Amino acid sequence: MKKIKVGIIGAGSISESHILGYKALDNVELYAVCDINEQRAAKCAEKHGFKHVFTDYNEMLKLNDLDAVSVCTWNSVHAPATIAALKAGKHVLCEKPMAMNTAEALEMEKASKDAGKILMIGFVRRFGNDAEVLKDFINNGMMGDIYYAKATYLRRFGCPGGWFGDRKRSGGGPLIDLGVHVIDLVRFLMNNPKAVSVTGATFNKLGARNNIKQEKNYVAADAGDNFDVEDLAVAMIRFENGAVLHVETSFSLNIKKDAGDIELFGTKSGAKLSPNLEFYSEMNNYLVDITPAHDTALNFNGLFEREIAHFIDCVSTGKKCISPAEDGVEIMKIIDAVYESARTGREVIL
Repeated sequence: MKKIKVGIIGAGSISESHILGYKALDNVELYAVCDINEQRAAKCAEKHGFKHVFTDYNEMLKLNDLDAVSVCTWNSVHAPATIAALKAGKHVLCEKPMAMNTAEALEMEKASKDAGKILMIGFVRRFGNDAEVLKDFINNGMMGDIYYAKATYLRRFGCPGGWFGDRKRSGGGPLIDLGVHVIDLVRFLMNNPKAVSVTGATFNKLGARNNIKQEKNYVAADAGDNFDVEDLAVAMIRFENGAVLHVETSFSLNIKKDAGDIELFGTKSGAKLSPNLEFYSEMNNYLVDITPAHDTALNFNGLFEREIAHFIDCVSTGKKCISPAEDGVEIMKIIDAVYESARTGREVIL
């Protein structure tokens, strides 16, 4: 069996999840790793057995037998690294968000089409067992017409620091970092309707809260106290099918505890992922709550392993990617529109 030779661009925190996903597959060889921090790249190579180490991804991409790469850099490098990899004939799994803005995302999508190579976007929540089960119920008519959704990804004290708070490298705060997950998941569950209008607001009232003495649960690979992004973003998104999504996402917010809920409301039932899946409906003229019997441990555990396995399956067999570049472009259009609406105080028509 020919092994697929894989490279990692960016050896920071998120790369570990990609690497472990690749290591779980018998038909993958960890071939090359690149990071602008030479010591970090070398340490990663020693830990996981990469054959080649680089500090310049352009040099790494000259390896003719390198088949595919994961782009795990900060957001501002997603587009240039992905486009370079595609032009070099490599398949790419790019971490979310796809890019800094829609214009970059469109360039990436074009590069993928021109090269005839896969560009998969790291919308990892699509690979949760809860999402798979819920989508199965939706596709079989359990919910009827889904016309409203609510999604929250709120942290009380959760800016990772470093590049996450630096707009030049991140493109924004919790909206582009966290909100992208839940916006994409709702679209995915509703069979990817296109957004037609967006109203949004952003705030920077609490900042990174670097004065707080307790340890953060989320820490960037490189430290840094700069914070010129929003700490809270809210939005209302209208889709072409008439459905509406309300989103809230924060790095810093005066709430009791972090929250992450997805709620869908349909004509036959409502559903909630929080974190387990429940349906709310009526039977025999009684209100009923329904909890499907499924492996809740797989809702979050193994997400990256299943995502990576799907990517490699697409590379090796030509299987259709369920997280393609076109979906990443649509999410970037929404993200751009939220920031534009927040800046102007007006609704943005897409």
